[in-house]
Amino acid sequence: MLIHTGLSKHTAKFQARSAFTGVGFTTTESEKVVNNPVRRRILLTLMLLGNAGIITGISSLIIGFTGIEGTTDAWLMIAVLILGLILLWTIANSRIIEGWLSNIISRLLKKYTKLDITDYASLLHLSKDYRITEIGIEEGHWLCEKKIKDTRLRDEGLIILAINRKDGTFLGAPQADSIIKTFDTLLLYGRAPALIELEKRHAGFRGNVQHRKLVREQKKVAEKEGKQEETTTNDE
Repeated sequence: MLIHTGLSKHTAKFQARSAFTGVGFTTTESEKVVNNPVRRRILLTLMLLGNAGIITGISSLIIGFTGIEGTTDAWLMIAVLILGLILLWTIANSRIIEGWLSNIISRLLKKYTKLDITDYASLLHLSKDYRITEIGIEEGHWLCEKKIKDTRLRDEGLIILAINRKDGTFLGAPQADSIIKTFDTLLLYGRAPALIELEKRHAGFRGNVQHRKLVREQKKVAEKEGKQEETTTNDE
C-alpha cells in the first residue's frame, strides 16, 4: 500500500517493517512519510496489527506447547511451526500474489482516497543500475559553487531533479544557470555507480579526472543501450 502512495519499494519495505515491529522508526525519512494522512493511517494500522500479532503469536505458542507429554508430539509441533513459517514466507514473496494484491489496493486507494496513486519507481524506470538519491554538498565538494551547465553531469548520465537550499528554498527542475552552493542537497537521477562516485568526489585535479572517467563510462553504456534498442527494433 505504501508503494502505491508513491514511495519507492525500498523505502516502503523499511517503513512498513519498522511500523509493524515497532523498532527503527525514528528517522528523518519517517517524518516525511507520516506527514501524509493516508500513509499515516496505513502505518498506524501496521503498528496495531504488529502489537496484536506479537501478543497473539506468543500466546498461541505457549498454548500450543503446554501440555505436550511426549517428545514425538513436541517435534511434530515444531515441524508444523516451521512449515507454517515457510508457507507464510513463500506467500509474502510470491510475485503472483503481490501483483494480485497490488491491483486490489490500487483500486481501493483510487476509490476511497484523493491521493495521486503513482508508482514512481516504475515511472522513472528505477531498475537495473538506475536510482534516485539525495546528495549533500559539503564544503570542498567538486560541485561547490558551480553552475549546473558547467558541471556537465548529463555527460555522466546524471540529471539534477531538484535542489534543496540550507535556508529551506526548494528549486524544482533547476535551470542550467542555477548555482550549486555549499550545504545544498541535490536530488539526482542516474546510474547507481556514478551517483556513489559523485557523492564522494572532491574539488581539484582528482575530481576532474574522476569526472572524465565517468563520462567515458557513460558513453560505453549509451552505446550498449543503443545496440540493445536497435536489436529490439529489428526483432519487431
